[in-house]
Amino acid sequence: MEDKEKLTAPCGLACFLCELYEANLTDELAETIHAKMGVPKEEVACRGCRQQDGKHFHLPAGCATLDCAKAREVALCSDCEEFPCLLLAPIADRAAQYPHNMKLYNLCRIRNVGLSHWIKKEAGPIREKYFKGKFVVGKGQAD
Repeated sequence: MEDKEKLTAPCGLACFLCELYEANLTDELAETIHAKMGVPKEEVACRGCRQQDGKHFHLPAGCATLDCAKAREVALCSDCEEFPCLLLAPIADRAAQYPHNMKLYNLCRIRNVGLSHWIKKEAGPIREKYFKGKFVVGKGQAD
């Protein structure tokens, strides 16, 4: 069984829940990425950002956040004295497809409830609500 703590990126994303993570990747998705993007099928699966040093086809320039966390010798960005920084700033561009805007929220929850609790109880439901939940002005997320 994978170590989900090591599969939680410094930025707060849960690599273990990603569709590209090797244990979650379907043949259908690998074939679609291969056909649309020309990525060799054997290079589609990801083992997690820490395990691949932030290098994967979807991160062609690597990951500045991972590099920063390594340089500052912190496991998670929320452990850093500069948290939150501009590397974690929310961005509207493609927010519906990419979970970038979840990073800051996840890190705050991890800081409040602890990484183990977040992994066991919150990571999955938070991600599910992010992609499938509905926003209500003045209320936040609708139930």
